[in-house]
Amino acid sequence: MATTTRLDRSFGRQQVGIDERKSRIRRVFEAVAPRYDLMNDLMSFGIHRLWKHTLRRRCRAFAGTVVDLAGGTGDIARRLVRDDRHVTVCDPSMAMMQAGRRITDRRIAWLAGEAEALPFADASVDLLVVSFGLRNATRLGAALTEIHRVLKPGGRFVCLEFSRPHWWLAPFYDAYSWLVIPRLGAAVARAPIAYQYLVESIRRFPDQRGFAALIGERGFSAVRWENLSFGIACLHFAERPLES
Repeated sequence: MATTTRLDRSFGRQQVGIDERKSRIRRVFEAVAPRYDLMNDLMSFGIHRLWKHTLRRRCRAFAGTVVDLAGGTGDIARRLVRDDRHVTVCDPSMAMMQAGRRITDRRIAWLAGEAEALPFADASVDLLVVSFGLRNATRLGAALTEIHRVLKPGGRFVCLEFSRPHWWLAPFYDAYSWLVIPRLGAAVARAPIAYQYLVESIRRFPDQRGFAALIGERGFSAVRWENLSFGIACLHFAERPLES
């Protein structure tokens, strides 16, 4: 009985930690939603647009049901809209989606949902894309399991995320991240703490090799990655095996 009680208490503390992080992330994106796209341009000097253009080109072979997970304002979804696709933005932040719906393509559907509990049927999605959002999942392994579940056999998973830059670039990138980005957040978005969190979340996320290993452990095949801008960002690719 004592062992069970200790386990229950441990689980309770863990759940409280997850709930607190979810609440913090929700507040972060409520704060940054009105100027999120502008801040992306300022922080990356517009380079994020080139990364997203590369993502779009890497996805051009896929049609059918497309999910832009953690799609926020629909920045990626707008790039993926085509006549042979049904594109849905899925994001837990209503504030982010409301900001995006005012400016985005009416052919895009919008659906509230978290990566750890996706509101899609098993084997119902042809292409699932997530751009700079998976690092905000409270349980990364559970999110990957859910992505695997909703993909059709042969379906593709593409993730664009910040990663680890080459060794010679890392000191400059770190200094910029810690010193400049929070100040930009204060001056432009009036949310310095939110952008401090975003920098911290980048540092917590696994590097290229580590994230690829996690993807493989969740049953994906054809796992690979492509560095962008010397590793500042990275495209990860995987698919659900045909026999799964």
